[in-house]
Amino acid sequence: MAEQVINPDLNFVKDIIASGGESLKKCYQCSTCTVVCNVTPDSKPFPRKEMMYAQWGMKDKLINNPDVWLCHQCSDCTAQCPRGAKPGEVLGAVRKMTIEEYATPGFLAKMVGDSKYLLLLFALPILIFGAYALIQGHTSLGSIPRGSNGEIVYALFMPVFPYIDLTFGTVAFLAAVSFFFGIRKYWSAMGGGMSMDGNIVNSVTETVSEILSHRRFQKCNVTKERSTSHLLVFYAFAGLAITTTWAIVYLYGFHRESPYPQYDPMKILGNVSALALLLGITLVANNRLKNAEKAGKGSYFDWLFISVIYGIVITGLLSEILRLAGVAVLAYPVYFVHLVFIFFLFAYAPFSKMAHMVYRTTAMVFARHTQREG
Repeated sequence: MAEQVINPDLNFVKDIIASGGESLKKCYQCSTCTVVCNVTPDSKPFPRKEMMYAQWGMKDKLINNPDVWLCHQCSDCTAQCPRGAKPGEVLGAVRKMTIEEYATPGFLAKMVGDSKYLLLLFALPILIFGAYALIQGHTSLGSIPRGSNGEIVYALFMPVFPYIDLTFGTVAFLAAVSFFFGIRKYWSAMGGGMSMDGNIVNSVTETVSEILSHRRFQKCNVTKERSTSHLLVFYAFAGLAITTTWAIVYLYGFHRESPYPQYDPMKILGNVSALALLLGITLVANNRLKNAEKAGKGSYFDWLFISVIYGIVITGLLSEILRLAGVAVLAYPVYFVHLVFIFFLFAYAPFSKMAHMVYRTTAMVFARHTQREG
């Protein structure tokens, strides 16, 4: 048997504990977690080996490990653990640290994952949109803009061009670049010289098909309701993305400016998607609270994402309601906050819980491509 030298990284262990895996040391390697998991592959199943790697501080075995992402945190393992070691929470902490390892720039990932930087992260969009409001001269109640018929028009408060489009266009571009470099590093680290003979197109196609149906979530027992809540959030985001694209076509293709009538198909899709997002994220939060004793209530990293989604959808709906009601003194400040939350979500997407959709998808494609999964 070949000799293997283990060099424990004690700081890595401490970071896992600080990131939500505080129950790590309770594990005594009974393998109950692996036995009850319905989503683990038959060959080299998880999460027992990951718990061992985490206890020993074997960072390279975890940070480069696709199995960390194949885990969908069903929490069956956590509910059945005889020692209360909460493997699902531990792997959740490792996923957060994986993002910190590969995200570009890395310091932003550490800031997003640490509550002491929250106000600083929000300060950036507040300053940006505050500067725009100052340039437009909208800094007091007497400067509240009105349309030709006295109606509330958000484009008069914060013009779509150049302020909105250039700001969010830049944010989207920088986020995409960050994701590209992060995922490229992660894919290379997972490969590590491994032979990849599978068909990458088939691997991508099969992975996308699984994500669209959320089949893997349906294998969960303790938190099986997550399939419905995650599907609602997923398709609500898709609907809002279509709505945004549709609005861009209206503005630049047909020169139709907002506000649009409530019966417009684009408006209907946007409102339905917003309500679906509100319902979906409420179910996500409710499932976490309801199953907190069995599955763990989640970390700051988890609840930050949930809170930002709530901020976006509530301020978005309120902006529309207040605009229709003609309450300008509230409508414009709420719209300002809405823009701040949207900026926060997308500017920090490569470093937040939202990055899960990219890293997990990458790991799932890799697992199929390398025959880790059939």
